[in-house]
Amino acid sequence: MANTTTEIPNLESEIIGDSQPIKQVIETAKQVARNSSLTTLIIGESGTGKEIFARLIHNFSKTVEQPFVDINCGAIPETLLESELFGYEKGAFTGAHARKPGLFELANGGTIFLDEIGQITPNFQVKLLKAVENKRFRRINGVKEIEISTRIIAATNINLMEAVKTGKFREDLYYRLNVIQLQLPPLREREDDALLIARKFIDCFNKEYDRNVKGLANSAKQLIRNYQWPGNIRQLKNVIERAVLVESTDWIEAEHLSIDYNRDKPQNNNDTNNKTIRQNDDFSLFKIPPDGISLEEVEHKLIQSALDQADGNISKAARLLKMNRGKFRYRLEQLGNG
Repeated sequence: MANTTTEIPNLESEIIGDSQPIKQVIETAKQVARNSSLTTLIIGESGTGKEIFARLIHNFSKTVEQPFVDINCGAIPETLLESELFGYEKGAFTGAHARKPGLFELANGGTIFLDEIGQITPNFQVKLLKAVENKRFRRINGVKEIEISTRIIAATNINLMEAVKTGKFREDLYYRLNVIQLQLPPLREREDDALLIARKFIDCFNKEYDRNVKGLANSAKQLIRNYQWPGNIRQLKNVIERAVLVESTDWIEAEHLSIDYNRDKPQNNNDTNNKTIRQNDDFSLFKIPPDGISLEEVEHKLIQSALDQADGNISKAARLLKMNRGKFRYRLEQLGNG
């Protein structure tokens, strides 16, 4: 349920990439690490490496020799989560034969990482708010308040501000956790990094399974660069692992990558415009004028249409055209819209 460690691995070497978005997040994490009192909220899609960045912050802090404790809040029922985080006194409930310290205590002086914070119930949010705000709490059935000096890092893959608006997440807890925010970029916005990461996984699985895959063929490189990767780095890792383990060729081709486009295709059922496009998915929608039209002008119109549909959001517009954000921005600037 929870993990406590004082090991100090070189996590920076695990974060692979030369893209500006990932370099910027790494630099922000290092700056956050300098102040142990700053509560940090890490936001990112599933598979983007939120736990690695939490550990990176801990490892660059002055309290690196102290414990790093992590817990997946979404995987534990509310009643059990309370005893896990705050501990309990002897006799607090049936089976409580002895006092048990909670994870906040075990992390005292170090870091506690609360993953999937958006999944906790409104009732427990009230209890957690007090602990985060005052850095003190009581064990279950306890009388004495316990003070802690613990860095708190929370993470979520959901839009917490939207959860606040719908009443699923307390606004005061959101702002208490969101003192410093780290937004992790999805893999689809790190086109060149995806190839570096894939190469790293090939090397790792070659050693693990005693294989000798030489690398990625051009077809595989193109697919990896252009695919949207809804499962991000975790999905890429699984795809490469399967290719290295199952295929018997020296080079991984596109056909060796187990990608299900229909299953992985992002859908937005609330977007009426997207529904209309799917219902009329026919190239006859693109009419060529009698006097002709240049491909550049067609591209210009498509990019402008995507931006309009995405309300100016470049990441959303790029996804509509099945491009990564970097390539979309480049084309936008080339066409004079940047």
